[in-house]
Amino acid sequence: MTVAQVLLAYLLAAGLLTVTPGVDTAMVLRAATVEGRRPAAFAAIGIGLGCLIWGAAVALGLGAVVTASPLAFSVLKWAGAAYLLYLGVGLIWKPRRTLALDRAAAPGGKARFDPLRRGLLTNLLNPKVGVFYVSFLPQFTPPGLPMAPWVFLLACIHVVLGLIWFAALIAATIPIGRWMARPGVVTVMDRLTGCVFIGFGARLALSQRG
Repeated sequence: MTVAQVLLAYLLAAGLLTVTPGVDTAMVLRAATVEGRRPAAFAAIGIGLGCLIWGAAVALGLGAVVTASPLAFSVLKWAGAAYLLYLGVGLIWKPRRTLALDRAAAPGGKARFDPLRRGLLTNLLNPKVGVFYVSFLPQFTPPGLPMAPWVFLLACIHVVLGLIWFAALIAATIPIGRWMARPGVVTVMDRLTGCVFIGFGARLALSQRG
């Protein structure tokens, strides 16, 4: 296959995987509907940074260590599951009562970057991302090309596709902003998202390396 053919095949495969619902989608949707467009954008950027770091790790061969080492995989897996559980329990135990719109006073200091931190940590503490990149990206490396820079390029493409998808999700939540501003809706949304995060955490905790 030529480079163009490989890229086209990868774009199709990565595009389908990007729009498949997962914890990243839930996190961005929750931020967009409850906190506003800016926090949702920060969450999306954090997720993209996490994917880029995993892509660099795989390109440098570090991702293979996570795949081959039961200890490394387990440590990351349980840390990621615990973090998702922490996020989920927090949303259920202390849900928001009002909708924080972008036009409201912008949070200062560290609070402004909380969504970015959540997105970044959710990806970095998920070893399945590293295993996925190790097993998926090398399949789309054309013969004769150096694997490390090519794999990182594919990871960058995946991140771009993800950011485009998240931008579409954020834009789609704007029309329902008024409905989300009703009393009680944000509380229910937070608790439902908390249950989703706990479910993803349990799934991660029960996952295997294969």
